[in-house]
Amino acid sequence: MGVTKTEIFTEQQNRIADLAKAFAHPARVAILQLLIARKACVCGDLVDELDLAQATVSQHLKELKRIGIIQGEINPPRVCYCINPPVWEEARQAFGSILESFEQVTCCN
Repeated sequence: MGVTKTEIFTEQQNRIADLAKAFAHPARVAILQLLIARKACVCGDLVDELDLAQATVSQHLKELKRIGIIQGEINPPRVCYCINPPVWEEARQAFGSILESFEQVTCCN
């Protein structure tokens, strides 16, 4: 397996890359959109809404939770997930600062 060399980048660059992973797959984007629309959600509902296998949805939820952009409460047999507001704000600010730092130049027309 190749080395990613994440240690040569700043902590902030690594965190922004990690946050970007939340938006790096259309299923995760769809999950985030559903959670935003509903304010909270149960995993089973996500499976029905997305028409994906339970295992696939669970893997995407696991990755979103690892990043911290969602949070969940385990109340057997259900797990309720929602957006984690502080991390959502962190992502908004991180991506905003990168996107807003660009100034249009005419170099590659």
